[in-house]
Amino acid sequence: MSLNASIPIYRQCELIGLNRSTFYYEQIPISPYNQLLMNLIDEQYTKTPFYGVPRMTVWLKAQGHNVNHKRIESLMKLMEIQAIYPKRNLSRINSQNRIYPYLLKYLTINKPNQVWASDITYIRMKKGFIYLIAIMDWFSRFVLSWSTSITLDNDFCLRALQKALSIARPEIFNTDQGTQFTSDEFISLLNQNNIRISMDGRGRAYDNIFIERLWRTVKYEEVYLKDYSNPWEAQNSLDYYFNFYNTERPHQALGYKTPYEVYYQQGGKT
Repeated sequence: MSLNASIPIYRQCELIGLNRSTFYYEQIPISPYNQLLMNLIDEQYTKTPFYGVPRMTVWLKAQGHNVNHKRIESLMKLMEIQAIYPKRNLSRINSQNRIYPYLLKYLTINKPNQVWASDITYIRMKKGFIYLIAIMDWFSRFVLSWSTSITLDNDFCLRALQKALSIARPEIFNTDQGTQFTSDEFISLLNQNNIRISMDGRGRAYDNIFIERLWRTVKYEEVYLKDYSNPWEAQNSLDYYFNFYNTERPHQALGYKTPYEVYYQQGGKT
């Protein structure tokens, strides 16, 4: 990545949508074999997010890997994934933060900007990994914003929310109960925009189902086909993919229209 010495680093990061912690990225030493195991865990977890440490250990042994429970537990902890039946939750739940009710049960969602949803996922690289957050319009599947980081801090989540709110404002914002989403800064930004807050019930598979489907699509169509060398390469490639996803990729559930078409033709704002 080339730098412009006349522009402060923080401003260059803002312009390209890069978290400053990612700019100062230093590779975490991970052995080649542990990296292989983490990649296998990630792929299997995408298929079976209800696999916890015991099942994942058994599955890896069946693939010919002589691993034990402690090693897999350590790697899954490093990857920030855990089995929450039957979905994973990369955001750490903070029992001290306020938890909001789930508002989507029995709700008919029939227009853009009625409900937005957000989540965080693990993205593997050639060496190491990063985290990805996306904010999606539930009705149209339009991804309003996304951001990456090498840490699970609040900054990249706030940046994604601010970018999405520069496009429009939803009636309801749905997330899991993770620390990033229950932080004072995140909640305050939603409240300032008079947005109702909805949070998934712990262990409920379908509370944020379209985001879960988005992660599978992103990984099978983009991440698993690439071999990112560093966070900047991953960010650039994901930028390209999300633009493709929004504007070129037709969805069967949308009558083979793109999310962009549905979002803007049926009431989404610029």
